[in-house]
Amino acid sequence: MMADARLTYMNSHVHLVVPDLFLPGEIASKVCAGLHLPALEKILSRARAAPLRGTSLEDWLCQTFGVAEQAIAPVTLQADEVEPGTHYWLRADPVHLRILHDQLILQSAMAEREEAAQLCAALNEHFAGDDLHFVAPHSQRWYLRLGNDPRIDTASLAQVVGKNVHQFLPQGQEGLRWHSILNEIQMLLFAHPLNEARELRGEWQINGLWLWGGGYAGAALRRPFGRVYTDSELAAAFATVADVGCAPLPGGDGMEDVERCIKDGSQEVLIVWDGLRAALQDGDLGGWRESLQHLEQRCVYPLLQALRSGLIEKITLDAVQETSSRRFVLTRHDNWKFWRRARRLDCYSRT
Repeated sequence: MMADARLTYMNSHVHLVVPDLFLPGEIASKVCAGLHLPALEKILSRARAAPLRGTSLEDWLCQTFGVAEQAIAPVTLQADEVEPGTHYWLRADPVHLRILHDQLILQSAMAEREEAAQLCAALNEHFAGDDLHFVAPHSQRWYLRLGNDPRIDTASLAQVVGKNVHQFLPQGQEGLRWHSILNEIQMLLFAHPLNEARELRGEWQINGLWLWGGGYAGAALRRPFGRVYTDSELAAAFATVADVGCAPLPGGDGMEDVERCIKDGSQEVLIVWDGLRAALQDGDLGGWRESLQHLEQRCVYPLLQALRSGLIEKITLDAVQETSSRRFVLTRHDNWKFWRRARRLDCYSRT
């Protein structure tokens, strides 16, 4: 009986996905100075490395769960308990747009549920004759329902936060038409009394929407994992729609829940750690360092110990970046390659 259980563990695999693990080369050395990351550095140095297709967490999730053409809106819509039917859906998330010199900078905006309902009602009244219908089943995730494919290419919200929107506006056959629609949306929201009240309270106005992730609902999602642990709302939505159990990231108790999951028979476990990307979007390099230290202590070090003890057979770490995403695969055999000397994390920003 014990031998059978041991064989089950030996086939277990933990897949760790970390967006923005490697900083841009021009700032990496300074920001990473003084970090103590022995477990992470061991995994990176002893693992077999290879280029990874895709430049974002959104790419990675679509490829892994089998979502074609980046049609993320129908997936998260189902996670928000709305059936997409046969309609075309776009995410239409609330944002704040501010002028900085000659640029228009985008930031995510926090809306209350009642605010979301009021603003969607105003948008639906304004666009009633244009076959555009806005819904907000979640205060932070709004959607636009269309009768047909709008024939545009869009950039994800995560890709644009903190940046100048002009280089990310919709492209494609109908791109110019949608630029005009976005301008109409901005004018309508800017003039709405709700935004005047927000400004008086010292809150950012919700003066724009960001359209992205459009598509039709496709086939059922793949189920490549038995359990998902994450701080990413997007990864949690994919897990929910794929009917995969989902839980928060390992906390103060380390990997006990993950180990329990493996012992209960889940041989493929996914951990998505999105805190580094979230900190960079806010321009918070101190927050990036703090999240990285938590990653080391709460996740990477316990994983390495589990590999050494035989609880798991393989760790895959996907470092998802805007440029040069990489996959690192470490098996129990690879872990004994002591001659592969560890390098500081900032060295990987220059390779």
